[in-house]
Amino acid sequence: MLIDFHTHIFPDKIAKKTIDFLAEKSDGHPCTDGTDIGLVAAMEQADADLCITLPVLTKPSQFDGVNRYAAEINEKYKGAKRRLISFGGIHPACEDIPGKMRFLKDGGFAGVKIHPDYQDTFIDDEGYIQIISAAKDLDMIVITHAGVDDGYIGQPVKCPPELSAKVIEKTGHKKFVLGHYGGHKQWDKVLELLCDYDVYFDTAFTLHEIDEGLFKKILARHGEDRVLFASDCPWQSTASHRNILKSYNLGEKTESKLFYENGLKLLRGVGADV
Repeated sequence: MLIDFHTHIFPDKIAKKTIDFLAEKSDGHPCTDGTDIGLVAAMEQADADLCITLPVLTKPSQFDGVNRYAAEINEKYKGAKRRLISFGGIHPACEDIPGKMRFLKDGGFAGVKIHPDYQDTFIDDEGYIQIISAAKDLDMIVITHAGVDDGYIGQPVKCPPELSAKVIEKTGHKKFVLGHYGGHKQWDKVLELLCDYDVYFDTAFTLHEIDEGLFKKILARHGEDRVLFASDCPWQSTASHRNILKSYNLGEKTESKLFYENGLKLLRGVGADV
């Protein structure tokens, strides 16, 4: 089995425009067209069974529209051979964050995605504290972009390891996932500051860049039970990241945990039907 815990799709009518804009901003090279059909094709190439898709609100007014589309994806792919499960999206400047998180929970969402850079807000902002605290109370997963975003090179990093540590200590939420292996391009600090916390790291947009030795040091210290395989498709392919991870020769037991066991446990732990 293979679960990709960090992917992105967009509604058909805006997918091309959105992908083109993001690719130019970050000098990225997408491997799909950004649609759900494109992601399913990438899943077939990797023989992946399940992808978690992560919407991002860039402004609070997008809450209804983005989450309506996410709910449609969940309904469309329920029971499919190549299944997509969309998390919800929320912005730290939303009004009534506890109420909106309850709305998402009642709507069947297993978790939410936040992105401090796209949302122009540091991760220790009170809005994020409310989101993560509400997720803890409601037993929901929170996934955040962590570390450098290639579209914001030269700007202050909104979710660096030192601020992530503050937020973890303040909220105590154990179903908090730091994307990009704890902090994109800041993995030395991840090793120093974050590996002792009981949270998850995903491998999205990491394996093609990180030194193999550093990856293994973080894995050994953080623990193989708290790492989730992910690609960040369409910005990296599920198949290429799977192949890189397999080349590390971690052993069948560790591979199984990263590729699907940890993801299943986390999803089932919040009541997701997987």
